[in-house]
Amino acid sequence: MNFMKTMRTLACAAALTGASAVAAIAADSINQVDGVALHGFDPVAYFVQKRPLKGDPEITYQYKGVTYEFHSAANLALFKKSPDKYLPQYGGFCAFAVAAGAKADIDPYAFAINDGKLYVNFSVDKRDSFQKKVTENVAKANGNWPKVEPQEKIYR
Repeated sequence: MNFMKTMRTLACAAALTGASAVAAIAADSINQVDGVALHGFDPVAYFVQKRPLKGDPEITYQYKGVTYEFHSAANLALFKKSPDKYLPQYGGFCAFAVAAGAKADIDPYAFAINDGKLYVNFSVDKRDSFQKKVTENVAKANGNWPKVEPQEKIYR
């Protein structure tokens, strides 16, 4: 089953079961849940601790109108010094989906760091597919992002 068909199937299943999409999209196209980016995971932890860590709702920082949560004050301090270094690519939407020309939500555990940049994906399978041809997929996603970014449709 191709990615778009899978995403449509998941969206339909959610609608039929009464599940709700809880993410709100900011004007600057950052993937957010209840106003918090990365599903509340600490963006710095992916680089420093080399794994996803849930942020503490008491340790937050607003950057460009978006709230980020941090696992520790030390990670927050690193973010404040150089926020763009730690932000996920494509506004925190699934990198594989952007390469395919769409927006999709993420699983914060399905991540990769390539050339010092954080890429998050819908699932571990999508991350692995993205990584198999990472150079090609990054080029596709970079080319698609200006067209995908303003899209309101998000596959969940």
